[in-house]
Amino acid sequence: MAADGVIRVVLADDQDLVRAGFRVILESEPGVQVVAEAADGAAAVAAVVAHRPDVVCLDVQMPGVDGLEAARRITATDDPPAVLVLTTFDTDEYLFDALAAGASGFLLKNASPEKLIEAVRTVAAGDALLSPDVTRRVISRATSASAPVVAPVTVPATAGVDAGPGAGPVAGLTERETEVLRLLGRGLSNAEIARLLFVGDATVKTHVSNVLQKLGVRDRIQAVVWAYENGVVRSGD
Repeated sequence: MAADGVIRVVLADDQDLVRAGFRVILESEPGVQVVAEAADGAAAVAAVVAHRPDVVCLDVQMPGVDGLEAARRITATDDPPAVLVLTTFDTDEYLFDALAAGASGFLLKNASPEKLIEAVRTVAAGDALLSPDVTRRVISRATSASAPVVAPVTVPATAGVDAGPGAGPVAGLTERETEVLRLLGRGLSNAEIARLLFVGDATVKTHVSNVLQKLGVRDRIQAVVWAYENGVVRSGD
């Protein structure tokens, strides 16, 4: 994020009117600036290199290099921006491909302007945009042996689990860290967790970082998968 606190955004979509609409919505919000636009994935990658934005909004279906391949290339760069995938296609294929490509969030284009702004702010803050509905679909896919979402999660042997949501802390985690893990499993953002626990956002970020480190997982998505697979969170919680 810029020194003045402005969130810098690159918009990538092959439809001029869509990009124009997104620009109007985002730039109507104080503290958000669209620094570049791109009509295809290759141009989006080039814009990231040139402008070093905080967030890239990527359409999935674009000519040449599509949004998913662009996401892979962008997240492989040094100090990559957050990637928010925007699409009209509400299908598992795009959702899981986007997450596997390193996207921080997935939003349908028919979402409200408020949701778009919230999504950009969420991923710019280093949080993942995992709504409860998306979380359920991720877990359903992740726990299917035939169709994993991401690479298998390897957890240290010392990180055992207990009887589930009603029990005490997971071995290796503090009680508060276990509580944060369960809330992650419900699809809550850092800000939502902070409000529920009556703590600051920075405190939640620290807890999430500790959870990831202690469980030996790469990101919060894998932490959620681990929580479901090990009974810390259960469907319907």
